[in-house]
Amino acid sequence: MSEPSGVTKGAILMLALGESGASEVMKFLGPREVQKLGEAMTSMKSIPQEDVEHVLENFNTVVDLNSSLGLDSNDYIRTVLRNALGDDKASSLLNRILGGGGDASGIESLKWMDSESVADLVHNEHPQTIATILVHLERDQACEVLGFFTERLRNDVLLRIATLSGVQPTALRELNDVLTKLLSGSDVLKKQPMGGTRAAADILNFMNGENESAAMEYLKSYDPEMAQKIMDEMFVFENIMDIEDRGIQLLLREVQSDSLIIALKGASEDMREKIFKNMSQRAADMMREDLDSKGPVRLSEVEAQQKEILMVVRRLADEGQISLGGNGEEAYV
Repeated sequence: MSEPSGVTKGAILMLALGESGASEVMKFLGPREVQKLGEAMTSMKSIPQEDVEHVLENFNTVVDLNSSLGLDSNDYIRTVLRNALGDDKASSLLNRILGGGGDASGIESLKWMDSESVADLVHNEHPQTIATILVHLERDQACEVLGFFTERLRNDVLLRIATLSGVQPTALRELNDVLTKLLSGSDVLKKQPMGGTRAAADILNFMNGENESAAMEYLKSYDPEMAQKIMDEMFVFENIMDIEDRGIQLLLREVQSDSLIIALKGASEDMREKIFKNMSQRAADMMREDLDSKGPVRLSEVEAQQKEILMVVRRLADEGQISLGGNGEEAYV
């Protein structure tokens, strides 16, 4: 039995806690986390007893290890979250847990809306306003919102995201008027670093191949140097080749076999061998057989699974568990 993913474990735990317990836990989760957990929970028709016991034992072990560490200390929580998530993500979570400053009710409302509704809400706004809104959303949600725009508007907004260096408090106040107090701001607040080529690259990483190519061509025609910077920031599926073996092994623990098989249908032979060599001989042989027996797969499905795996790669990199640079170290066995 393969190790269930983190989302699957979380879904099993939520179901085991019951309605009341699960509701209390979900109060502290973000919209995308709730969405992923909800989707996983609804897909579970029957859960083997051994899986439930495994998840609960794992949870109890973690609780036992941390029950006496003084988790009521705000300083301790801040340090742990920032080390685990980075400053930006930790600040967002700390605001919810510890009641930190800043009224983000407007943008939080957008995060809970489906992407098509967000697109309907903002598509008539000025492209600069739309760009400012999208950099506040999770990257995958921003990509989904862009997908509902016309190609012309999508390219224009993405260009403005790439050239956006920050958001002034006065701009935030204007945004409040458009979206019923999206964010609060004042003249004494510092400019918030948002947007830029990295934000544009992260959003492009979630786009399908056709939209991505069209957007990149537009950006190249506007500013070739900036377009190159965005391309340098992007992390595509074949870049997994650059991850060291220990990182590949960690990644494989987080990815479902069915997803990996479909993603590898569109990968080079070198890429496949990189994956196989970081599996056990038996697992690699089974994966090869599954790939050979798998019939034709639509390109859109391959791209979708590759994007899902890239999301895992980005998360592990942001958490500091893997390096995207790779240094060719030998695998640990």
